[in-house]
Amino acid sequence: MVRVEEIPRPSPRPDEVLIKVHASTVSAADHRARSRTVPAGLEIPTAFGLGVFRPRRRVLGMDVAGVVEATGSAVTRFRVGDEVVAMLGAKFGGHAEYVTVTQDAATTAKPRTMGFEEAVTIVFGGLTARGFLARANVKPGDTVLINGASGAVGTAAVQLAKNMGAHVTAVCSNGNPDLVTSLGADRVIDYTAQDFAVRDSTYDVIMDCVGNAPFSRVSSSLNPGGKLLLVVADLKGILQASANSRRSGKLVTAGDLKLRYTADDLADLVRLAEAGRYRPVIDRTYTLREIVQAHRYVDAGRKKGNVILRIAGE
Repeated sequence: MVRVEEIPRPSPRPDEVLIKVHASTVSAADHRARSRTVPAGLEIPTAFGLGVFRPRRRVLGMDVAGVVEATGSAVTRFRVGDEVVAMLGAKFGGHAEYVTVTQDAATTAKPRTMGFEEAVTIVFGGLTARGFLARANVKPGDTVLINGASGAVGTAAVQLAKNMGAHVTAVCSNGNPDLVTSLGADRVIDYTAQDFAVRDSTYDVIMDCVGNAPFSRVSSSLNPGGKLLLVVADLKGILQASANSRRSGKLVTAGDLKLRYTADDLADLVRLAEAGRYRPVIDRTYTLREIVQAHRYVDAGRKKGNVILRIAGE
C-alpha cells in the first residue's frame, strides 16, 4: 500500500549531504519492491532484503534530482546550493522531500542543460544500462539487441549502445518503433508480431530488460563469444549463469546485485547529456500527492521510458 504521510526530516551525519528533492522516478524496481512481484525463486531473498512482515524502507524511490540543503561537518565534495543527481539504489528514500546520502555515494552535479525532471531520467535507467553494457565491452560495429527497448533501462541502453558505435536492434511493442528509432535504433522488431529468438539473425550482445529471454531460449541467437546480459532474471537464470558461460564460451551475466554505481559513472552520463548524446525520455509526470496513481500506471507495465514524480513545492 502506498500513501503520503509526514515523517521527521533527516539530518546529515558528518559525511552526508541533505538533498532537497525536486524530482524522482517511479520505476519497475519500485513496483517490485512494493508489490513483491519478482522473478521466480526470488520471493524469499526479496522478503529478507525488503522486510518480511513490514517494509525495511518506508520510503521508495531509487533516484533523485535536487539541491544540497545542508552538509555534514566532514563533507568536502559538495556545498549548500549545489544542484545534484544521485542514485540511492537499494537504500531507496527518493520519494520524499528530503533525503541524505554519503558524499562518496553515486552523486554528482546534474546536467546544466536539463531541468530536474529531465535530469533524474539519466540516473536509474542510465546507470543500470551502463553497468550491464560495460560487462559486454561493446565495440564499434558490434551488433546489440535490446529486449524491452522502450522502458527506462531499455531507452537508456539503446542510446548508450549507439554511442558506443554498435548496430542496435530494439525489441518493443508495435506502439513504440518511432520512439526507439528516434533514440538511435537501427532496426526494430515488434515482439507482438515476431519472435527475435527464432529469426536467422544473430548478435554479439543480447540485453534482456524484460525477463523472458533466458539463455536456453536465446543461446542460438548469440554469435560465438557473444554476451547475454540478463537485467531481469529468475533464480534459476542467476544460479546457472556461470555454468552456461563456461559450457558455451558465451558470457552470461544475470541480475544487478554485483553492480556498483559510482559518482564517476553518473558523471559520465551527465557529460553525454550535456553533449546532447543522451536524451531524456519521459512518459508521464505525477506530483507526490498523486503517488498512488503513479504506481498504478507503472504497475500496468506499459510505460515508455520514465515516469516522473515531481516533489519540490508539494
